[in-house]
Amino acid sequence: MTLEIVRFEPNGPAGQGLARWEDIPADTLLAGNPVQRGHSYLDVKQFGLSAGVWDCTPMTTKPEPYPVNEFMLVLEGSVTIVEAGGRETTIRAGESFILPKGLDCSWRQTEYMRKFYVIFDDQSGTAPEPSTLSVIKPDPRAELEPTSFDPAPIVGPLPKQHARTWFTDPTGQWTIGTWDATPYERKVAPFPRYELMHLIEGSVTLTDGRGGGHTFRAGDTFLVPMGTPCGWKSTEYVRKFYCIFQPKEAAALRA
Repeated sequence: MTLEIVRFEPNGPAGQGLARWEDIPADTLLAGNPVQRGHSYLDVKQFGLSAGVWDCTPMTTKPEPYPVNEFMLVLEGSVTIVEAGGRETTIRAGESFILPKGLDCSWRQTEYMRKFYVIFDDQSGTAPEPSTLSVIKPDPRAELEPTSFDPAPIVGPLPKQHARTWFTDPTGQWTIGTWDATPYERKVAPFPRYELMHLIEGSVTLTDGRGGGHTFRAGDTFLVPMGTPCGWKSTEYVRKFYCIFQPKEAAALRA
């Protein structure tokens, strides 16, 4: 894949849009005849990692274990996840949620829905802790805890930063959280992980290896693939959701 900073667009890439995807198998449905479309901005089969935009007409699926770990940011519409124990969680436009692999649930969607997603299809066989198998709905304004910075790549004074982890998969490779920081600059260097970022507050300019600037503001969603030359410059307070994948070869490689 091309190593470049990617801005996620709700309608897919300009001039390309969303493609019709294969029909959802009828034997997995309780209601609906859904039509789904999407665009994959990232597909790293080696790790079972993918990310993109998806939309779909209404449907209700049969209860079954969720097949992947997935982080989703709802752009339009809503969905209610019904867990095997009866707990219902409704997620609406502007909200995000996480479904851990193995969660026994049904997807109940009564209206058109569009989302950004990041999927980690873990094939290591690592068993999840039962306590983690529930819908997780991160609070964008939740209290965060202070964390430290590696000073080496920072240009100028060290910022203050805080974070909160909402979910880490059983292999320890895939993590979703909230993070904030005061203004700072980080020099261009190969990015050490795959990371999707959704800005909740503030703005930032990322610099690529060619010297080009990519400015993102509150409400924007973007992806930096591992190995991409990337610098950071923020002149105001920034708060974001992040979805990080940092591979551990022994756990992530497929047979």
